[in-house]
Amino acid sequence: MTFERSSGAAPRTPFMTRAALVDDLRAIGLAPGDIVLVHAALSKVGPLLNGPDAVIGALLDTVGPEGTVMGYTDWDAHYEDLLDAEGRVPDAWKSHIPPFDPLRSRSVRDNGAFPEFLRTTPGALRSGNPGASMAALGAKAEWLTADHPLDYGYGEGSPLAKLVETGGKVLMLGAPRDTMTLIHHAEHLARLAGKRIKRVEVPFATDAGTVWRWVEEFDTGDPVIPALDGVDYFTEIVTEFLEGGSGRQGKIGHADSILVDAAAMTAFAVDWLESRSA
Repeated sequence: MTFERSSGAAPRTPFMTRAALVDDLRAIGLAPGDIVLVHAALSKVGPLLNGPDAVIGALLDTVGPEGTVMGYTDWDAHYEDLLDAEGRVPDAWKSHIPPFDPLRSRSVRDNGAFPEFLRTTPGALRSGNPGASMAALGAKAEWLTADHPLDYGYGEGSPLAKLVETGGKVLMLGAPRDTMTLIHHAEHLARLAGKRIKRVEVPFATDAGTVWRWVEEFDTGDPVIPALDGVDYFTEIVTEFLEGGSGRQGKIGHADSILVDAAAMTAFAVDWLESRSA
C-alpha cells in the first residue's frame, strides 16, 4: 500500500506509510507480544513517510505494548585499525580514543541507519558489550540489555541468548542474508575445534574516567574456524533453512524480507556448523 502526493507538474511520488508497513509486517508473521531482532536495509523498503521512524513505529505498532524491538548496534570503533598483533593499542594513542559509552557511542555505520535510529528513540536501552551491543525498545528492553557479558558477548547471557530463550524472532527487512547476527550465537554454541579467538584492548567510559580492559571473543570478523575460509556460510545457512520449509518470506514495502524463529534458526545453524567442521 502506498500514499501518493503530487505538486503541480512534479511527478507523483509514492511513500511507504507506517500503517501500510504494519499490514506487511502482520502478513509476514510478526504478531503482538513478539520480541524481534531486526536487521534492515531501509533504502530497499522504498520512500518512507517520516523516514526510518516510520519503520520503527510500524514495528512497535505490530508487536504492541507487550512486545519488543531490538537492533544490533555494535559501535563505531575505528581505533581497532591501530591494534598490534596482540590486540594492544599503542600508549601514544590511548588518550585520543573516545571510550565506549552505551548512552553516547554511535552505532557502527556499516549496519545502516536503523540501529542508530532505534538506539536514539526515546525509551530505548542499549547493552554494555561494545562490539556485541544491542539496542532494544519495548516491554522486555531492560531484561534483554541488562548484564551483557563483556567477554564472549554473543554467547550465554547475551541479548541473543535471551532472544532464543524467550521465543523471539529475527526479521531481515531487506537486509542481506549474510548479516544475520544470530548466527554468531550459533558459532559460540557449536562444538567446533580450533575456533578463532580475538583479544583486544577496549576503552570504557566510567565515572572515574576511561578504563581500558581486555575483551575476549570468538572472532566475528573472520570465519570462526579455518575450515570455513572462503565460504559464505551465513548465506548458505539461512538459505538452506528457508529451503527446508522453515521461516517466512514476503515483501515489506518493496523490500524482500525474511522472518525466522530465533531458537529454530540457532539450532539449525549449530547443526550445520558442526556437520561441516570435520
